[in-house]
Amino acid sequence: MAGAFPRKVAVVGVALSDTGRVDDVTPYALHAQAARRALADSGLDRSVVDGFGSAGLGTLAPVEVAEYLGLRPTWLDSTGVGGATWEVMAAHAADAIALGHADAVLLVYGSTARADIKAGRRTSNLSFGGRGPLQFEVPYGHTLIAKYAMAARRHMHQYGTTVEQLAEVAVQARANAATNPDAMFRDPITVDDVVSGPVIADPFTKLHCCIRSDGGCAVLLAAQEYVADCAKSPVWVLGSGAAMSHTTMSEWEDFTVSPAAVSGRIAFERAGVRPADIDIAEIYDAFTYMTLVTLEDLGFCAKGEGGAFVEKGRLLRDGSLPVNTDGGGLSACHPGMRGLFLIVEAVRQLRGEAGPGQVRKADGRLPELAVASGTGGWFCSSGTVVLGR
Repeated sequence: MAGAFPRKVAVVGVALSDTGRVDDVTPYALHAQAARRALADSGLDRSVVDGFGSAGLGTLAPVEVAEYLGLRPTWLDSTGVGGATWEVMAAHAADAIALGHADAVLLVYGSTARADIKAGRRTSNLSFGGRGPLQFEVPYGHTLIAKYAMAARRHMHQYGTTVEQLAEVAVQARANAATNPDAMFRDPITVDDVVSGPVIADPFTKLHCCIRSDGGCAVLLAAQEYVADCAKSPVWVLGSGAAMSHTTMSEWEDFTVSPAAVSGRIAFERAGVRPADIDIAEIYDAFTYMTLVTLEDLGFCAKGEGGAFVEKGRLLRDGSLPVNTDGGGLSACHPGMRGLFLIVEAVRQLRGEAGPGQVRKADGRLPELAVASGTGGWFCSSGTVVLGR
């Protein structure tokens, strides 16, 4: 380790594994595929990697995955807070690098959730379990999707948000997916398609809900002194924040406010930027309501105005605030804890590597600032990371 502390930290490598429908590999293989590709993307040798983070696979995550990859890290993280895991873990990694506890940290995720169900290796899970505080909700059929549906209904009741406005989130995500060759679903949909679909949990129909796919991805963060040896221009970690709210719905003070209201404020303050400065937003979207309420809580619009904000194409790649530019979990890829995919897409956009899905400013320049905000559980936790060129 060299250099003064704290050091600047950059994302120097990102990659996806094969995604979508992947029937012939294990989740370990997807981890390896993504890791190799991210290292190749960075131009750095695997010998520089002294930190490793992973979650969701193995009895001793991330030990089993690191062993599979042939890594022997001296810094590790196995944070598990649902979809927010990867933004929180990226913040941990950036802090560790800045303070000299590690030089280069590899974060990797992979899942064959779709293939496992198709092959009968697992069944669909309606609940996270019935132990601890959840024992007071699970016996009554209070599933994860029911929790989100209840929260959406509260927002609709309190602020007049309509199911058509929620549907706009899905429609624009699909439009963004149309030019993403890695997206699982690319055919256009309409508001009527979303609203008229089979009900999953009122007010959500099928297209209000994320897809189930296979896939993985990896992100390599490194100290500033490694940037000169990298193959690509760095994307700097400017600020991050994390927050948690509740486990049981009875302890959630306001169904219309997520912990992103706290994590976002902290991240923006640490980065020294405002929501109005952000060029693109990558937001966890297991359900349409997640996108809408997170936009409010991050400060892109006032509380209660999310429904009006998502109308008129604002979330499209050429809209006033491009959101989930790869198509998000609603159309592109959602193999489980999708938060790391948000960072991958943000970095690609800032580098100008998104191909036909590339966002550009009105004057043709590439975006300069991005925010990735992950949500865990049923708005139980949030992690937000601000990235910049």
